[in-house]
Amino acid sequence: QVPLVESGGGLVQPGGSLRLSCAASGLTFSIYDMGWYRQAPGKQREVVATVSRGGGTNYADSVKGRVTLARDNAKNTVYLQMNSLKPEDTAVYYCNAKFLKTAYWGQGTQVTVSS
Repeated sequence: QVPLVESGGGLVQPGGSLRLSCAASGLTFSIYDMGWYRQAPGKQREVVATVSRGGGTNYADSVKGRVTLARDNAKNTVYLQMNSLKPEDTAVYYCNAKFLKTAYWGQGTQVTVSS
């Protein structure tokens, strides 16, 4: 069973917003560094944002100022708030959990930005 389940993707117009959620189960969520990655057709998977188990965040330059990543350890969930979306944000977004040499990926959620 995949311990990470993403939700919140969909079709949105340019300039719109979406909030992605990643719910974890079956793991000690608080010790994992969490992240969101994305993969557009024909491109390599790239990091969007990460949050350490201590709460420190990092963002890709391409999304800085438009995206906020937050974790809720009480709910075993991370949230990716995306604003001012652009067509180039279109991709499958994947949640990742990492602790030492252990890593999990979710199944991905499609985000399409189009008018």
